Amino acid sequence: QVQLVESGGGLVQPGGSLTLSCAGSGFILEDYAIGWFRQAAGKEREAVACSSTSYGTIYYADSVKGRFTVSRHNRKRTVYLRMTSLKPEDTAVYYCAAEGLGLADGGCNENDYDYWGQGTQVTVSS
Repeated sequence: QVQLVESGGGLVQPGGSLTLSCAGSGFILEDYAIGWFRQAAGKEREAVACSSTSYGTIYYADSVKGRFTVSRHNRKRTVYLRMTSLKPEDTAVYYCAAEGLGLADGGCNENDYDYWGQGTQVTVSS
């Protein structure tokens, strides 16, 4: 079955950088759209960035645009979220999600994703 595992979270000072990884198994990565979402304590989950299965389309939330970058390594079956210029408001549990039927290719709606990882905590604090 499809499985996703996030890793790379931790404690970072404001202005620092961190790269999260989402390792997949049980599916062909290039056939799936991958999304990154986050949920801060006491708040609703929100979209961060999503990459489509075709043409390399990537969506970034306004709050992270210019600071976060999504990339994927199909051979390693891994998607990365490079985060730079981190702010305290970036503190949250970060999740990766996958969808294989093309429904998630047009945006970054969490309801379009079928498979989710367990999440990894990112804390930005001085």
